[in-house]
Amino acid sequence: MKIGIVSDTHSLELPPQMIQDFLKVDLIVHAGDFCSWEDVEKFRKIKDLQAVHGNMDDPNIRRSFPRKQILKFGSLKVGLFHGDGPAAMVLENVKAEFAKEKVDSIIFGHSHQPFNETIEQVLFLNPGSPNDTIRAPYRSYGILEIADKKIVGKIVKVK
Repeated sequence: MKIGIVSDTHSLELPPQMIQDFLKVDLIVHAGDFCSWEDVEKFRKIKDLQAVHGNMDDPNIRRSFPRKQILKFGSLKVGLFHGDGPAAMVLENVKAEFAKEKVDSIIFGHSHQPFNETIEQVLFLNPGSPNDTIRAPYRSYGILEIADKKIVGKIVKVK
């Protein structure tokens, strides 16, 4: 299974490169901060969508998507949470959010900082932001591949 991972789109234009890549995935997972319902609909027109809301999302999005969830892919569990707090603390806050749950991977956002690292046998993936040119080191999104009870994450830079 191939999953497109994105976060922090903030109602800004979506890069054509990401849209083309997401046409080839089985599912899109958005880690919050769409900011408008129109953005939710843009992703739903591409592929099936799973998401959580972020701190900048409007009330309609907050009612429609949970703050946090766990997605199951066979025997594997993937935590999904936007994140919170200052950028330097996001990873620690995300770890604390899932401290009592056994997950194989955690997808998060909020900081706009791409991150793809395994810590204590859990893959942490922050796709960054596909359209932020101010706080992010570069524009990016992620791809998560699940096969043979393994999860592999990849950060894709927008060209």
